[in-house]
Amino acid sequence: MSLPTSVQPRPEARARPVTGRQRAFAERTTRTLRRRRARSAIMIALTYLAAAAATLPLLFILWYLLEKGASAISPSFFTSIPKPVGEAGGGMSNAIVGTLVLIGIASVVGLPVGIGAGLYLAEHRGARLAAAVRFLSDVLNGLPSIVMGIFAWQLLVRPFGHFSALAGGVALGAMMIPLVTRATEEMIRLVPTSLREAALALGYPRWRTSLTVILRTALPGIVTGALVAVARVAGETAPLLFTAFGNNFWSTSLTEPIAALPLQIYTYAISPYDEWHAQAWAGAIVLIGLVLVISLAARFVTRSRFERGAD
Repeated sequence: MSLPTSVQPRPEARARPVTGRQRAFAERTTRTLRRRRARSAIMIALTYLAAAAATLPLLFILWYLLEKGASAISPSFFTSIPKPVGEAGGGMSNAIVGTLVLIGIASVVGLPVGIGAGLYLAEHRGARLAAAVRFLSDVLNGLPSIVMGIFAWQLLVRPFGHFSALAGGVALGAMMIPLVTRATEEMIRLVPTSLREAALALGYPRWRTSLTVILRTALPGIVTGALVAVARVAGETAPLLFTAFGNNFWSTSLTEPIAALPLQIYTYAISPYDEWHAQAWAGAIVLIGLVLVISLAARFVTRSRFERGAD
């Protein structure tokens, strides 16, 4: 019985001998794959080396701070105010609380302005005013902090005749504005245009669409940028030298000089007393811990944003 013509083996389907050209092509392909794998392994090793080189300075700083200041950290360090020269003990409770007060004032000043400016830049990206604001925000991002301190001194300290926590918080808040502005703009640009179009199609006015749909969708990313900005200004010293000035006593008044961790660390570090030097190192550990907590919060918000996006 003969097979149908459609299922009979075709002559071209039979195995053909491998020609020399095909063998040379296979060998060349094998060599190319080996080179690519070798290059890939080298580049991966270089990236690991670069990551280690970027992490080592931070680990070295943390180890050095712990070595110098861990002995000065005790419960009284977080509950006591600085002691006079010659008396043992003391702490930086007033400086820790003062730093939190200054961060709170800076957030009240900088976050609404920065978020509003970023929303305007994202919604009117082609306007001339938007281009000018964007350019000025980039310039302010690179402005030295001591210049901002001098400006705040001229604007808020000199007219009133005294230093104050309010002046220090405003100076830090002004430094936060360009950071929050640019972060807000970039996060809003990531929002799909279809959401805006859907809200407008339902009859939402543009301002309500921006506030209730666009801003809410980009809120996790905006919060991340805000926390990064807070961590950025939490360790600033130069603006506070001209505004908050520092205070060795317990004070939470917004119209009086107030203590802050960066100022207390600076004062103790330039003193000739070994005990104050140890407390300066301990204050640096606490300040880094505060910045680390803020950074971890930003990391958590970022992870939550991506998890929601994946769902």
